[in-house]
Amino acid sequence: MKTTHPSTKDHDEPQLYEIRLKGHLDDRWADWFDGLTITRADNGETVLTGLVADQAALHGLLRKVRDLGLPLLSVVQVEPEPGAGSDNKP
Repeated sequence: MKTTHPSTKDHDEPQLYEIRLKGHLDDRWADWFDGLTITRADNGETVLTGLVADQAALHGLLRKVRDLGLPLLSVVQVEPEPGAGSDNKP
C-alpha cells in the first residue's frame, strides 16, 4: 500500500520566523540567537526575526528562549515581503 506524505518542497529552504518574547534582550544576545535581528518594542516585548534553516534549528532557538527564562509569547512563520532578498533590479 502506498502511503502519501505532505510535500516537503517548502521544508528544504530556510523560512522566515518571528519569535516574540516578554521582556527586553540586549543586542549582545544576537550571536547566541544565530544572528537573528533583535527588536525591542515599546510594550516591553522583544521580537527575534530572521531565517531559520529548518525545524531542528527552530527547536534549538526555542530551547535557548526557555533557558533564558523569558516568557515565550508567540512563534510565527512569516512570508517574506515580495522582492525581499532578490537581486533583480527594475
